[in-house]
Amino acid sequence: MNLDAPTALAWLRAFAGLVDERAGELTDLDRPIGDSDHGVNLQRGMHAVVAAFDQETPETAGAVLTRAGSTLVSTVGGASGPLFGTLLRRAGKALDGGDLASALRAGLDGVVKLGGAQVGDATLVDALTPAVEALEAGRSLSEAAEAAARGAASTEPLVARKGRASYLGERGVGHRDPGAESVALLFTALAGAGA
Repeated sequence: MNLDAPTALAWLRAFAGLVDERAGELTDLDRPIGDSDHGVNLQRGMHAVVAAFDQETPETAGAVLTRAGSTLVSTVGGASGPLFGTLLRRAGKALDGGDLASALRAGLDGVVKLGGAQVGDATLVDALTPAVEALEAGRSLSEAAEAAARGAASTEPLVARKGRASYLGERGVGHRDPGAESVALLFTALAGAGA
């Protein structure tokens, strides 16, 4: 599955729109287990991404993702900027000359290397991994989005072992990870863009 620049732009603009719509909900998810700023931070970052695209449109899909990732790293505080920025930058660098599934695998590998999280640690990796695996297995974008949503939901009963939520131990059980929910939105936007 390949991704062209117009579709990559449509994907990230759609993601920015979903983050706008759900910023309050994402922040509410973060409140009991984090710093209560995930939604606001990601919203600010995606506004900066869209503004960067409005100033200059990258010519390749890889450049679109790389620019978005770099913008997130430079504008979003906390863990979200580095993690989502790494995901998109690594994917962007791997994308030109490769397919979308392998590019997103490179992004996932970058996130795992940066944060050290694995599936079951109640982080965005729980949503990102099944979505990437679905694409690698040749499933549709909609199926990948569904896998991400299931992965996000799977974080609720888990005891977080990484990130700020890990400080809560058992008290964090019953709370969905906001980063995982944001990954689900990212794949929902991708499915809507129709790569």
